[in-house]
Amino acid sequence: MSGDLADDFDDALALANEPAVAGSAAGPAAARPTSAAGTARDRTPEPPAEPGDGGDPWESEDTPQLRSPDWDAARAAAYRAGRPLPPRTLPLDETLGATLAAPLTALTDLPAFDTSAMDGWAVAGPGPWRLTGRPRVLAGVGRAVPLTDGQAVPIATGARIPEGTTAVLRAERGSVLTNSPVAPGQLRGATPGPGADIRPRGQECRSGTTLLDSGAPITPAVLGLAAAAGYDGLAVHPRPRAEVLVLGDELLYQGLPHDGRIRDALGPMTGPWLTALGARVLVTRRLGDDADALHEAISTSRAELIVTTGSTASGPVDHLRPVLRRLGAPVLVRGVAVRPGHPMVLARTPDGVPLVGLPGNPLAAVSALLTLAAPLLRALSGRAEPDTRRAELTTAVRGHPSDTRLVPVDCPAGSDARPLSYAGPAMLRGIASAAALAVIPPGGAEAGVQIRLLDLPR
Repeated sequence: MSGDLADDFDDALALANEPAVAGSAAGPAAARPTSAAGTARDRTPEPPAEPGDGGDPWESEDTPQLRSPDWDAARAAAYRAGRPLPPRTLPLDETLGATLAAPLTALTDLPAFDTSAMDGWAVAGPGPWRLTGRPRVLAGVGRAVPLTDGQAVPIATGARIPEGTTAVLRAERGSVLTNSPVAPGQLRGATPGPGADIRPRGQECRSGTTLLDSGAPITPAVLGLAAAAGYDGLAVHPRPRAEVLVLGDELLYQGLPHDGRIRDALGPMTGPWLTALGARVLVTRRLGDDADALHEAISTSRAELIVTTGSTASGPVDHLRPVLRRLGAPVLVRGVAVRPGHPMVLARTPDGVPLVGLPGNPLAAVSALLTLAAPLLRALSGRAEPDTRRAELTTAVRGHPSDTRLVPVDCPAGSDARPLSYAGPAMLRGIASAAALAVIPPGGAEAGVQIRLLDLPR
């Protein structure tokens, strides 16, 4: 990765460590590490925090406590740590989920010519009209024979309007007298107003109009718009490539927990979470507690983002910290004043590749993904941070004395946020039915208070 990206990481590190940044001192370190499915690894009980919340991952009982950046500062640092990936021109069918690297400008008028908005008849002047006897004008056909006053011709939706047409008479509003000896082939109906059911050339835009600004995410609707506007390919910031490294010998990858081993909850969900946040996940690798394997995986990764699960503490089998030190990888964020997810980590490899270390508890890992990985991926993709959505709490939520809390909520009425049960750091039951995470400030929030929301992909 470029030196510019490395400089951005250094800038973000300075921001995260500014003396004005609020935060809380980390608690004492855990004697036993936390697993990726929610045992004791990455977790140090710290009254009055909720059970299962973690202490600072870089601490031990024999070292001084470090000060963690507050939640907003950590998110700002993560966003500043990314630099948009170099633009690439890709075929339309390869750009879904990428970000426009240049404004989308119409290459043609839309529509490119006057077209019929309905099935019916193209008519000229007031009725009744004489049918020309020519076949129905269909979409995709070139110029039709012009009409003169008092004439009509059948026409299909989307077909090019013949010259001389003043309006389109809808099929259900007209009738043809075919057997009348007086007026064979005569069309009757109420005369439509001038231009009725005609889509005029350039109604949506003129050639050269800016349809979307640079930085817009490419959705299915954007693909359709780009194709209609004349594009075969687009200049985009591609979706960042991500690699997931699952750590922990205690993890099982199938079957029921047994003999002190537990099912891996983070491996199956981290890749899809990253995909929903805008990454292109290359692989999920299960490394166990193997320092050499972790060193090799990080140093040879082809990704633009590396995400690890577990091993963010200082226990005897927590190898992330020693491996980062061995690699000479600067640590950008080491613990954040947020619950759950306090022991999250943001670092960069010597090649400038960002690495996000997720705590081992499942909900804590989701907290870390939304705190660090989400803004980082937006920056790598060339997207601005989204506007903050707010909602009104339906019930009071207890807060941590000095840290932000992220609490799963449902939003049944759109403007209300209803806190959900089963929201402990090791639990996924609450967030599985949640629409968002509510950002609860230190000290808590009362019912009726407007709080920020982090919307969850559904």
